[in-house]
Amino acid sequence: MSKQIEGYIYLSLAMVLVGSTVIASKIIAAGLPPFTATALRFAIAFPLFLCLMRATGASWPKLAKSDWLILVFQAGAGSVGYTTLLISGLKLTSAANAGVIIGTLPVVSAAIAIMVLGERPHRSVLVAACLAAAGVLAIVFRPDANTPHSLAGSALIFGAVICEGLFILLNKRVSVAIPPLGLSALMTGFGGAIALPFALAELPSMGAPGAPALAAVAYYALVPTVGGFVLWYAGLQRVSGTEASVFTALAPVSALLLAAAVLGETITANQMIGMACVLIAVLSLGLRGTSPGQAGGVESGEGTITPPWRRDTP
Repeated sequence: MSKQIEGYIYLSLAMVLVGSTVIASKIIAAGLPPFTATALRFAIAFPLFLCLMRATGASWPKLAKSDWLILVFQAGAGSVGYTTLLISGLKLTSAANAGVIIGTLPVVSAAIAIMVLGERPHRSVLVAACLAAAGVLAIVFRPDANTPHSLAGSALIFGAVICEGLFILLNKRVSVAIPPLGLSALMTGFGGAIALPFALAELPSMGAPGAPALAAVAYYALVPTVGGFVLWYAGLQRVSGTEASVFTALAPVSALLLAAAVLGETITANQMIGMACVLIAVLSLGLRGTSPGQAGGVESGEGTITPPWRRDTP
């Protein structure tokens, strides 16, 4: 098997794991408050990233005070904001809907770079933005909505996507390139510290956590967060960043299929239409070499390679 094919397999598995975070978050939402779940997730993942840094000989970055402040804001938006909004939104809407909305992240990241950083939009980016918007509208404003608060839930999920986009934007403000492993360790560490006070505030009103929710938190921390990170960067060692960006389209597809297979959710025609619009939007960006990383991803010695779904991991 060629190194390129191996890379494709690793990237595909990483994106399937990313899609599974939507399913895990849906299970978590039924048994744990959002900040408590977020704090637990990072409490599990952070020591593992420290072990990976030790095993690979990675060192902590030397940064200016202003850069450390940016990293704290990044953790608040991309780590805590993303996770808590995703879990909160999934209390109100389906995992299938969330999968479609989260699939717009590459397009949202590019749009934020255009609006905030003043980057000049390419025509294909504008087309992709319109397609992604059409995909979201197809699932939000459908006549057969079976959840009375689905609009509010979808708004929370989209808020999570914006938080991820802000993470990418803030990363462009850091004056020194931070290696992916170091960034992941910092984001999980800062994210856990930020979420902890809010988690403690949730304790008085929190009932006994269910075993499925706790298992889902452990899965989220161990498999998609740490395992997804390893798979993604293993793939990136074998293929180009432009090729890898195309594989990000697998994440929303994975979320949609797993919602049906694991949670038993019915996939509607509107969701299929919405997913098709989002996939075309993501693929149009990837095929022209415009990955979300190019709109502000993490730079490494191998180029811009941070996966669009995250920031603190993959």
